[in-house]
Amino acid sequence: MRKSLVSLAAFIAFLAVIVLIPLLPTPEFWITLANYIGLYAIVALGLVLLTGVGGLTSFGQAAFVGLGAYSTAYLSAQLGLSPWLGLLTGLVITACVALLIGVLTMRLSGHYLPLGTIAWGLSLYYLFGNLEFLGRYDGLTGIPSISLFGLVLNTGREMYFLIWLVVILAVVAIQNLLNSRPGRAIRALKGGGVMAEAMGVNTAWMKVVIFVMAALLACVSGWLYAHLQRTVNPTPFGLNAGIEYLFMAVVGGAGYVWGAIFGATLVTLLKDQLQFILPKLLGANGNFEIIVFGLMLVLILQNAREGLWSFVRKWFPQKPLAVAPDTANALPTRPKHAHGETVLQVDKARKQFGGLVAVNDMTFDVKAGEIMGLIGPNGAGKSTMFNLVTSLLPVTKGEIRFRIGGQLQRIDTLSSREIVKHGIARTFQHVRLMPTMSVLENVAIGAHLRGMHNDFTGIATSIARLNRAEEGALLFEARKQLERVGLGHMLYEEAGSLALGQQRILEIARALCCDPTLLLLDEPAAGLRYKEKEALADLLRKLRGEGMSILLVEHDMDFVMNLTDRLVVMEFGTKIAEGLPQEVQQNEAVLEAYLGGVE
Repeated sequence: MRKSLVSLAAFIAFLAVIVLIPLLPTPEFWITLANYIGLYAIVALGLVLLTGVGGLTSFGQAAFVGLGAYSTAYLSAQLGLSPWLGLLTGLVITACVALLIGVLTMRLSGHYLPLGTIAWGLSLYYLFGNLEFLGRYDGLTGIPSISLFGLVLNTGREMYFLIWLVVILAVVAIQNLLNSRPGRAIRALKGGGVMAEAMGVNTAWMKVVIFVMAALLACVSGWLYAHLQRTVNPTPFGLNAGIEYLFMAVVGGAGYVWGAIFGATLVTLLKDQLQFILPKLLGANGNFEIIVFGLMLVLILQNAREGLWSFVRKWFPQKPLAVAPDTANALPTRPKHAHGETVLQVDKARKQFGGLVAVNDMTFDVKAGEIMGLIGPNGAGKSTMFNLVTSLLPVTKGEIRFRIGGQLQRIDTLSSREIVKHGIARTFQHVRLMPTMSVLENVAIGAHLRGMHNDFTGIATSIARLNRAEEGALLFEARKQLERVGLGHMLYEEAGSLALGQQRILEIARALCCDPTLLLLDEPAAGLRYKEKEALADLLRKLRGEGMSILLVEHDMDFVMNLTDRLVVMEFGTKIAEGLPQEVQQNEAVLEAYLGGVE
């Protein structure tokens, strides 16, 4: 409660400063600077969502600012239409362009993505400068003022309130979004997307969504800029401006919403002073501030990769982004399969990597309400088999079937997010968590497909904060599963601070949040102490008693032999034995495979 009050007081103080600046006898130059800080902050907020949270680097946001500016400039100055129609048109054009570019560009990874953003950023910039009806490089003039509720915003002081109202609304909207089901999916993108896809997140679509949202924020900034300046030309929308926007986000803290405002303020004020001081010191005119910014960026990347806001925020008490309620409506659950019927059927599944056969015509099945162990020495292909079942890897040959709607149906042609939708959840051999997110939020990602809204309406309701019932149900489910596995006392700890064994247990809770009928556990007991292994075994027996099927890969033979109903043994990608644990223990081929020790 105290943390919430302190945060609220800080926000109210910020609003008070924003409101008082133009009401006091503030010099017009300061108002002008404040207006530009607001315009830059709107673009930087989009980059926080795109780059800091989503992990997607863009150097081309200035081009989207240009789309917003030129759309309203042409319609209002050339055709005499309302600036508000110019805003609507600009948003539609920007959304269409960003959607097209996003579908093409967001598939890129590594250094290809920023290079791609430079390419389309330059293309739009040169388009602005060469189209006759946009005035070529001379641009457009005579842009009218904005009228709001009968008040004409003629001056910078009058425009100030509208600019900063947009900034505040953008801050609130992004914070609401990030503290939601789609927001957690967006935050999971930075971890590579494999885990998110396995939990049902359409990562490719989410990347496009945040790209379009960042573009729309840039468009609004351009619209405000055009009616503040009353003229537009291509110069402010080139690659240099795109780099500067990204610089503001990185300096302030690309992972923090308030870092965007802090970075825009710092860079704008510093640029103003450097442009005045450096020519005097050096005795020549030029954009010498770029040199200072370059050195500044290198120092920040070396010593404060999370940006300068990461130091400022330490002065304020931090509260969890998501808090689980004490009670909420229960999420619907899927019925378990009838005891003893075949749930999973692997039929001559094969996986080749070039000439290497990692899984060699594997055949086995898993029954409802049983724990099946999949064991074998190092490099036997067990985790690869898991990845085939969950479609993280495509099968080279053979079929994998799962019981859906009472019938065994092929799932090897489905994506991993479609497979989890049908009731198969998994953990990973190498733990895949979002280390800076809380334990509760990591587990809540598992319930992504159990929300009330689809991805599109989910984003809209989250921004408008109309998702309280959904959030309460999802977070309560995550809390319930954490308490079930013995981590209920660590809800708000950062997941990265947990011991390895606890992180593995966290992954089980996340998988249980998917409401599976088949649970795939890849080395769940690794890193656990004896008592923790006993507790895990008790949990798995309880799940089996509830009708859940479990396919288990594990090192610890005592753990496996005392827990599983049946075993399948692999060596060099091939099944060498199958049967009851006591039968497998006596199998000569198994004894020979394990002669040098178990995995």
